[in-house]
Amino acid sequence: MTELRNDPEIDLLCELVRCASVTPHDAGCQAILARRLEAMGFECETLVFGEVTNLWARRGKSSPVLCFAGHTDVVPPGDTDAWSTDPFEPTFKGDTVYGRGTADMKSGLAAIVVAIEQFLKDRPEHKGSIALLITSDEEGRARDGTLKVMETLTARGEKIDWCVIGEPSSEKVLGDLVRIGRRGSLSGMLTVKGIQGHVAYPQLAVNPIRRSAPVLAELHTIEWDRGNDYFPPTSFQVVEIQSGIGAPNVTPAILTARFNFRYSTEWTHESLKKRVHEVFDAHDIDYELRWHLSGEPFLTQPGKLIDAVVASVEQHTGAPPELSTGGGTSDGRFISPAGVDVVELGPVNASIHKLDEHVRVADVLRLTSMYRRIMELML
Repeated sequence: MTELRNDPEIDLLCELVRCASVTPHDAGCQAILARRLEAMGFECETLVFGEVTNLWARRGKSSPVLCFAGHTDVVPPGDTDAWSTDPFEPTFKGDTVYGRGTADMKSGLAAIVVAIEQFLKDRPEHKGSIALLITSDEEGRARDGTLKVMETLTARGEKIDWCVIGEPSSEKVLGDLVRIGRRGSLSGMLTVKGIQGHVAYPQLAVNPIRRSAPVLAELHTIEWDRGNDYFPPTSFQVVEIQSGIGAPNVTPAILTARFNFRYSTEWTHESLKKRVHEVFDAHDIDYELRWHLSGEPFLTQPGKLIDAVVASVEQHTGAPPELSTGGGTSDGRFISPAGVDVVELGPVNASIHKLDEHVRVADVLRLTSMYRRIMELML
């Protein structure tokens, strides 16, 4: 495999992996990308919000605008001694390169940049514009990244028509799955108040654990919906419960819990909140609820972008991809509300966020060709 290491997308991937860009730090990745893009005639703009570095790059002044989006930040490597390689030194084993961010999602970024270079050699006078929206805040709080960039673009009247996100969407083999939407994510932070007391005299106390247990059980048994043609059923999960004062003979005065909905387009965050409050209000319970909306569900309808992505994948793999809305959230939730068609196509996700994260070299090369073909069909 030594000869493959001279391919430009693999060289660029290795350069990016060597940047220890743990959220929210970019660690120089976007400067590397900007230099490549400026050499192709892109106007590059760095937008800094808090600790987060964002890159908005555009080539062309006219519409339509085809944007590629992604992130340079990675999750922490964890116990580096448990890795078989240095997580921030790309290491080749056979046809695979190892390192943090190889799959999520520096290989996607490298493939995008090289695909644009190849496309422009053949079509320097393409129609419309090509853009990139890159953030260092996707794996973290996601409040000073793509969300803020989209607010900035909207405020100055700059519009994106189509967006391809290079997130690792594939499951078993490259191109077997393409995401055309994502479920919404809504979290509830619950506080249930009681009266502390002796366990032997429950009539003199109010145990918040006892009061909240039937409510949480009821929320778990509700069939929120059955999904629809594009989305799986809405999921409710309690992820944290805390109570007690550390003594076995004392009922506590307070219970806190956190729960999360991953919900389909059958709901909005307002209707979900209303339904949950109805359940709590039907019980004798003194509670408070705070909410955090990570993003509403979004869905890209059939059209030119999906047709182009499906055609490109089928051309390079011999089979059409599954169109899915599964998985967690992505920054597509911040891009889609501006009226943008959003599709996610990237490498295999089996090793993301794990020890020994990796990507196949051949997949990165083929992904480059897929992105190039999408541009040929769209522009």
